[in-house]
Amino acid sequence: MVSASSKELENETVEVASIWEVLGRRWSLLILKNLCTKEVIRFNEFKTLLPGISSTVLADRLLELEREGLVSKKIYAEIPPKVEYSLTVRAKELGIVLRELAKWASRWKLPRLAAKTKI
Repeated sequence: MVSASSKELENETVEVASIWEVLGRRWSLLILKNLCTKEVIRFNEFKTLLPGISSTVLADRLLELEREGLVSKKIYAEIPPKVEYSLTVRAKELGIVLRELAKWASRWKLPRLAAKTKI
């Protein structure tokens, strides 16, 4: 028989795995990074900020991030429809991690670039 606490732990593990899966998908971190730098971004603005992403993939990633509670979507009742995306409070904590990751990437990328230019 499975105890209540082991069932809770299993549910938490599945939930965490789900978030990792979404964050690991192409474009997800770039979407969140852009939302960290701007409070609100509209769909077409994302298309400009993320050259190469298709509308279908962008819509899918935004929906996945919204389902994970990382992105909030606000729809305005006007024509043409206006939709804005922003980070949730939960995702703003993730912004700290993303900024640190960017710092780390800069530190490790610069020495490699300098070495390549010397060759």
